[in-house]
Amino acid sequence: MVKVVFMGTPDFSVPILNRLLTDGYEVIGVVTQPDRPVGRKKTMTPPPVKIAAEQHGIPVFQPEKLRDEASLQAILNLYPDLVITAAYGQILPKKLLDAPTYGCINVHASLLPELRGGAPIHYAIIQGKEKTGITIMYMAEKLDAGDILAQTVVPIAERDTVGTLHNKLSEAGADLLSDTLPKLLNGEITPIKQDDREATFAPNIKHEQEKIDWHKTGEEIYNHIRGLNPWPVAYTTLDGKPIKIWWGEKQPLPKIEQPGTIVAVEKDGFIVATGNSTAIKITELQPAGKKRMPAAQFLLGKPDLERSILGVEDE
Repeated sequence: MVKVVFMGTPDFSVPILNRLLTDGYEVIGVVTQPDRPVGRKKTMTPPPVKIAAEQHGIPVFQPEKLRDEASLQAILNLYPDLVITAAYGQILPKKLLDAPTYGCINVHASLLPELRGGAPIHYAIIQGKEKTGITIMYMAEKLDAGDILAQTVVPIAERDTVGTLHNKLSEAGADLLSDTLPKLLNGEITPIKQDDREATFAPNIKHEQEKIDWHKTGEEIYNHIRGLNPWPVAYTTLDGKPIKIWWGEKQPLPKIEQPGTIVAVEKDGFIVATGNSTAIKITELQPAGKKRMPAAQFLLGKPDLERSILGVEDE
């Protein structure tokens, strides 16, 4: 029986861990990030992978930094035959990469060498891609640069958000790993080196990237909104106050207007001019300090919204 250490943190990783257990692999330990404060009350909350592991009675390790010698040694003392990571959140030190008999492999949510980094699902949508996928690869000391073992393509639908695509990719990752592991353990796979010249990157989203630039095209803004939904959520400003934009629809704009101008108000939303002839109709939003709501509800208290300009203080 192959002894596996699984390393992962968010919801994305849970179906992959569960599939390993369903397929009968002996998961002798799970490594995940420490519990973190969540919400306004800063409630200490365990990562989803920790919850899943404890449900199965698997020992859990939560080092703040994997390069801490004591934390690293605790994992090495498990003597795993194989380490599998999926959205763990830290680069593995060489000492761990070299330890398992079958190496360390990673389930990554892009078609490498495209979109290396921590936010490949966000960038796939933000960049307007029509497809992405899952790559299973050997891990290396360089970020997401290891040799490729297997890949599968996942189409991106026109209305996909980070949330919907995340779920598709998580399940695709579980399926691909289930298919790949027997071949890997039987020596039936020839790894393929990545071409670093073709690499693109998807670093974690920074707060300043969440703000909508209304000078961009309507298509780009639409992709921006759905590429940050449901986290961390795109935003703009109205009367100097931030307002999160949860959803918007593309529609033609007969006359080019100043970008960010609210050119029309309808019962179910308001239409905003962009940098081209494709406007965005905002249909779901969240004012500062309030709950997410349909735009129709927001408009009940805004009778004079038309001709306002979103993000005007940045002009």
